[in-house]
Amino acid sequence: MSSTANVDSLFGNAQAAGALTPAANQVVGMIPDMGAQIQAGLGVTPDDVSASEVTLVTILIDDSGSMERNHDVACNGHNQVIDALLKTKQKDGILICCRSLNSGVIYPYTAIDKAPRLSRANYDPNGGTPLYDQTAVTLATVVAKAQEFADAGVPCRTVTLIVTDGAEMGSVKIRSPKKLAPLVETLLRAEMHIIAAMGIDDGSTNFRQVFSDMGIPTNWILTPQNNPSDIRKAFAFASQSAVRASQAAGGAGFSQVAAGGFGAP
Repeated sequence: MSSTANVDSLFGNAQAAGALTPAANQVVGMIPDMGAQIQAGLGVTPDDVSASEVTLVTILIDDSGSMERNHDVACNGHNQVIDALLKTKQKDGILICCRSLNSGVIYPYTAIDKAPRLSRANYDPNGGTPLYDQTAVTLATVVAKAQEFADAGVPCRTVTLIVTDGAEMGSVKIRSPKKLAPLVETLLRAEMHIIAAMGIDDGSTNFRQVFSDMGIPTNWILTPQNNPSDIRKAFAFASQSAVRASQAAGGAGFSQVAAGGFGAP
């Protein structure tokens, strides 16, 4: 594991490299105990990975009380992402991390063939929806982990999926999706990150607007109906996209996948 002190070093290096702009760094600095929250997600070090390039897959999943009705399909969807990535030729270079809105890190960055399945044992929807604060934590963790590999000379691309079924409720510091835009836009400009979102219909929230205000491209936003069939289909799109990104992890191939969105061939 990286030391807690190393988190500050990673952000310093990211700023020096232009991977974290001053505006994006302000977003990172808004969350209390940000260093500790990021440290919890870093997981394996570059020394633990033998691959010549790496794809980081990060899932932030809503564990608010309303997700209980979709507990099983959410677990199956997460597990479907793992299963799809396990079938790729590049699986040795894929690390995955899963966080939840209320419980924090479900598991830190882990080799895809060692990733835990989501189940009743580790996923218990019963909290609020601090979507904006936890999106900041998640994306900051992606920045830190990508920088850790950059510092080790290992090319790294990332795919992040945010899954929620309700409007923001519970964030302490970041109270508007637009506040996240500098961080999202900084990552996307680097052309090594894909940030996607799934807003499961709650009957009132305009998820396309919320995620667009964050800076997430509209072709990387899914809004399935609140039923198992639609949610399964959305996770299937997410799985396929993660596979495409991992298979095209270098250069123009990754940029093409990023530009195509969920609908890319």
